[in-house]
This record gives sequence, C-alpha cells and structure tokens, in this order.
Amino acid sequence: MRTLLAALAATALSATVSFAQAPAENGPQNPAVKGMHENNSATPVSGANSFTMKQAKSQIEAKGYTRVSGLKKGKDGVWRGKGTKDGHAGPVSVDYQGNVN
Repeated sequence: MRTLLAALAATALSATVSFAQAPAENGPQNPAVKGMHENNSATPVSGANSFTMKQAKSQIEAKGYTRVSGLKKGKDGVWRGKGTKDGHAGPVSVDYQGNVN
C-alpha cells in the first residue's frame, strides 16, 4: 500500500514539475521593460523623474519630434514643452517611465 501511495505521489509531483516548465504560448502579457518606441500609458504618469532636460529632449526626439523647446519639469515629475511632429506643432511631454505624449 505504501509503495502504491509513493508511486502516485511521485507521478503527481513529476506531472506538476513538467507543467510548471511549459513555455507561455504567446509570450509574456506584461513585459517588464517596454520597448524604446512604445508607450505604456496614453497620458503622462506622475512620479519622481530622474531625466535631465537633455535626456528628456532626447527621449522626445527619439519618438520623431523636432524643434523641441521650452522643456520644464513640473511638480508631478513630468517634463513638458513644445515640439513638432509630422508638420504639426503642439505640446509634448515625457514622464519618468519614458512615455512621450
């Protein structure tokens, strides 16, 4: 009887281990790091921002903006200024996560 219980326990354990090691079918649903050209928010996210003005401008320019000017960091940690993209001038911002809006 003990042998049967031990065999059943070993089978159940090995099935659990192999199931836990199965790869995700479609990859991670919430990647730990967003891509350079992806936003994870449609609006600026408030938070402590360690970007310098030069880094904030570079982040905005990397998203295709030109003529970036007037950057100021607000109390919410979001850099805001003006920029031009696709021939249209307007407000632009970058938050501590690197989201450009």
